[in-house]
Amino acid sequence: MKIGGHVSTAGGLNVAIDNAVKIGAEAIQIFASSPRSWNFSEPKEEDVSLFLEKANKFAISPIFLHGVYLVNLGNAVLLEKSINSLTQHMLVASSIHAKGVIFHCGSRKGFEFEEVLPQIADAIKEVLRSTPDDVSLIFENSAGMGSSIGSNFEEIEAIFSKVNNDRLGLCLDTQHCYASGYDLTKDEGVDLLISQIKPIGIEKILAVHANDSKVPFDAGVDRHENIGEGFIGIKGFEKIMAVEELSEVPFILEVPGFGKVRGPDEENVNRLKKIRLD
Repeated sequence: MKIGGHVSTAGGLNVAIDNAVKIGAEAIQIFASSPRSWNFSEPKEEDVSLFLEKANKFAISPIFLHGVYLVNLGNAVLLEKSINSLTQHMLVASSIHAKGVIFHCGSRKGFEFEEVLPQIADAIKEVLRSTPDDVSLIFENSAGMGSSIGSNFEEIEAIFSKVNNDRLGLCLDTQHCYASGYDLTKDEGVDLLISQIKPIGIEKILAVHANDSKVPFDAGVDRHENIGEGFIGIKGFEKIMAVEELSEVPFILEVPGFGKVRGPDEENVNRLKKIRLD
């Protein structure tokens, strides 16, 4: 089990590796562009080369991209832009030897899940069909806010079944799980989570977003907290990281951090490493 974090690429793609080394990350997640904009610029060839050189030197692996927050496969108006954005990110992922692109599916606002399911599946199929075979499209479970798609694993199983492609993977966000009704502080809550993922396929879990929760259990709100400072707590992460099925899955931090610079930091990385060691 590798411990990593989402790191900044400000100053160039290759700077992400420097930032990873500073906090002791063994794996990373990055944005390929601003997460709050459709605008996209491909990284320069020399920056990609330097990124790969540094990643190899410091043994930073696996690498994940995170899609923009605007992606919404449940909204017909945003569908084309969402497909294009995911496709662009998948192409970059291939060029930097990333495992894949983690994305939020979006919202079904105004519709039942069954009504938008065919649209979602067709969109994912199109992205996979248009991109290299060496990268995965990785579906992240949601926290259950409003009409968000994929806060329960029945919906996620339906999407995976309809897409039926080995390149569709799963990212488990611990805070989203906790906020959507899976009590990760209790053995029975962790067991329930794993039992509901098994029909999808445990092997589909390609990453865990390791985040504590600012909000109480089943709050249905996406609010991350530093490890051990939220409602999941150290004991909760001890239970999660002890799950045998997750022993080879990288844990990627997306926490606010303790310092002035926002984001995963050495303290959060070390807290997870200590749990892993124990």
